[in-house]
Amino acid sequence: MDPQQELFTELKIMIAELGYDVYDGFLPPEGTPYPFVYLGDSNASDEPNKSAIFGTVTQTIHVWHDDPMERGTVSAMLLKLKSAARRLEHTKNFGWNVTGMNQRIIPDNTTGRPLLHGVIDLRFHFC
Repeated sequence: MDPQQELFTELKIMIAELGYDVYDGFLPPEGTPYPFVYLGDSNASDEPNKSAIFGTVTQTIHVWHDDPMERGTVSAMLLKLKSAARRLEHTKNFGWNVTGMNQRIIPDNTTGRPLLHGVIDLRFHFC
């Protein structure tokens, strides 16, 4: 399996096990209860050698909440997501190591009501 897809699949399972509604491919339909998690962009860079493929996968994870007064809830969700990512060491075909994380919480006015939008960019090395 492609390393990017294998990581994506594992993260989706881990997020669901945390008890969060998790979506991918497209944002959920209107009326979906908040907060929810969305697995966004993925980027993979391979570094082949003679006997194996090594590389890096960057995965963006989004969290949305419909109550701007719930910044603490969004922050706690982001912390749980980052902690779960740090525990990931192996999938069926690859070994993983987190090499970087960036987190931000920003206001989101893309709907008729103000939202909080948490974003995590995770960088994994695989071998």
